[in-house]
Amino acid sequence: MADEPRGIPEVPEASEAIDAEGGPSVRVTSLGRATAIMASGTLVSRALGFVRTALLAAAVGGIAFGANAYDVANRIPNALYAVLAAGVFNAVLVPQIVKAFHRPDGKRTVDRIVTIILALSLGVTALFTIAAPIVVRLYSDSTWTAAQRDLATAFAFLVIPQLFFYAAYTILGEVLNAREQFGPYMWAPALNNVIGIAGLTAYLVVFGSYTPENDGPGTWSTARILWLAVPATLAMAAQAGILLWPLIKGGYRPAFVLRGPKGELATVRTVAGWALAAVIIEQVGLLLAVRVASAANPEGVDPTIPGNAAYTLALTLYLVPHSLVTVSLLTALNTSMAKNWTRGDAEGTRVDVARGMRLTAAFTFYATAALIVLAPMLARTAFPTLSVPVVHSIALVLIALSLGMVPLGAMVLVKRALFVLEDAKGIFLIHIPMTITLVGVAYLGKFTLDEKWWTVVMALGLSLSNLVGLVLRSGGLKRRLGSLGGRGVGRVHWFAAVAAVVAAGAGYALRLVLPDVADVSTNDTIARVVEGGAICLAIGLIMGLVYVAVMKVLRVEEVNAVVGSVTRRLRRNVR
Repeated sequence: MADEPRGIPEVPEASEAIDAEGGPSVRVTSLGRATAIMASGTLVSRALGFVRTALLAAAVGGIAFGANAYDVANRIPNALYAVLAAGVFNAVLVPQIVKAFHRPDGKRTVDRIVTIILALSLGVTALFTIAAPIVVRLYSDSTWTAAQRDLATAFAFLVIPQLFFYAAYTILGEVLNAREQFGPYMWAPALNNVIGIAGLTAYLVVFGSYTPENDGPGTWSTARILWLAVPATLAMAAQAGILLWPLIKGGYRPAFVLRGPKGELATVRTVAGWALAAVIIEQVGLLLAVRVASAANPEGVDPTIPGNAAYTLALTLYLVPHSLVTVSLLTALNTSMAKNWTRGDAEGTRVDVARGMRLTAAFTFYATAALIVLAPMLARTAFPTLSVPVVHSIALVLIALSLGMVPLGAMVLVKRALFVLEDAKGIFLIHIPMTITLVGVAYLGKFTLDEKWWTVVMALGLSLSNLVGLVLRSGGLKRRLGSLGGRGVGRVHWFAAVAAVVAAGAGYALRLVLPDVADVSTNDTIARVVEGGAICLAIGLIMGLVYVAVMKVLRVEEVNAVVGSVTRRLRRNVR
């Protein structure tokens, strides 16, 4: 098959009809516009998220007793969300909801899916909240003291209820996505971050910022724990609740429907069952890997040894470009793939996948180069209250994670395509070698290297597992759809790699002549944030211009689509 036309075609921004329920139908939106809408929401949310994370680091530190305890507690709802919401719900929701909305009785089916998911999530949330002490023990290494486990457990009782609101946010958001109302799903986290920022600001006013003297066994009062954890859970509740308004305004009113025709959800159960098994395998691997990080420096005594909290801070930076552009692009493509496959258009599905692989490559190679070059300066700017050794420890973990960004973007695309094809069993089988890779690399580092490198090697293991998953998943998808335009995809990857190396060289040269804010103390926090942000922006912009220029010289048209999806949105905002 010939390679597909490159780039994102412009189509009318929106059109409306009447759906089976008599309300407005889903809007027909161009991929570029949908990506730009979601990217703008994610950009605002991530900007607020930076502020929130910086305040959290100021409150509990980066490599510290309380920071590690809070990180383990907060990891529990996140992991459960990955198992239920992100893993299972995302796997089946968009394809099945798109199918349902194409039937006259489709709303009842969607209502039933929503009802069952919310009921299941409520039960799981209650169960794991009660079992918080056991789950904390699973996520923490045996070297943790009883005092640190007690603190993590106290946090866990307060933050695990977030799981229900994570699930509600996901199911309501995916209904919106299936109806091509992309904006609210990506903008809702901004409200979460606003409330979180308010809560952390209040905490800092009442209790002050982190110091070694106010962190350790016996220093965490009940009031201090409540002020830190409760606003985080309330923020997640607001993020879910705010989605009800655009749903109702768009013509969909959720209803409680628990029962339906026999066999109606047979496909959902089958796909969700394999998806659940796959994500459980994945989360067991992450649990074992995080135990390695939690063992490296549990009480934060040595600021040069990154532990599990430092890993989470690095992961926060790493996921910014992925969520800002890649996830926004893939969410729009997911709906398009589901529609094509539902109509029996295998060729259209194949075109979507091949185009997505080229577009994600055009962006993720630049993002990888920028994160590696700017890692220490980004860490200093994002977490200005942390000490210089802690900043450099986080930067090492960030660099290790960044090496897996290119396969991560492509792997997520291929995974979503396989779910559209309802091949969840294949995804489960692929998760086994991925998990073995992650856990094997993490424990190899633990048994052979100094503690300073345990978390860094764990991050490398995550990057390598992404590559393993991409290779295996691509093979499975190719067997189902045929050629994915290998020549065109390979061409974009090779040329993007060349452009990324050239851009990285230009960025590193600029780092040598501009002030190195990563090695500056934090006496004037605001000044360091402003200076660091300006320098990172300048270097990132120059690297971006060099990258785009090289890609244009090499005639890689996909870079125009990626840049255009952002600039079109910026022009609309200016107007």
